[in-house]
Amino acid sequence: MDQKTENQWPLQFEVIEETKQVGRWSAPSWHIGDIHLYEKISETAQSNAILFERELEIFRDERTDYRFNLSSQDPKLFFAFENDNDVLTPVMITASQSVIGQYMDGDYVVLSIGMPLPMQAWLEAYIGKHGELIEVRRKKRKGAGRASEQLPK
Repeated sequence: MDQKTENQWPLQFEVIEETKQVGRWSAPSWHIGDIHLYEKISETAQSNAILFERELEIFRDERTDYRFNLSSQDPKLFFAFENDNDVLTPVMITASQSVIGQYMDGDYVVLSIGMPLPMQAWLEAYIGKHGELIEVRRKKRKGAGRASEQLPK
């Protein structure tokens, strides 16, 4: 695992599997357990948990999304996993709701957890250093998108 940088934070996290009973049917269900931001551990305390090591990478063009997340009541960290026969493989960790939204419609398992305070401070510092990203939309020119050709006389 590498060291934390301005735009990357290596972390370990546990994914805990539980079996949910719905009527006569049972199905696997998952949630994020402990997140290890600084120390590296070798195994989980729970037998039904899987330990993963991945990096959270943040990008300048997603600063508006990070600000939106940080200004919410409970800032979140989002995880997307491929699910192959109930075996999860992490494919994305992000602090952007719009990025994780791209994984909601597919065959992915999407989980979230409250963002740890040190990570919130790190994101705030990143936004502070690079400035707020203000999305400016230009006005359309008059007549754009309309059938503006003159009919022949």
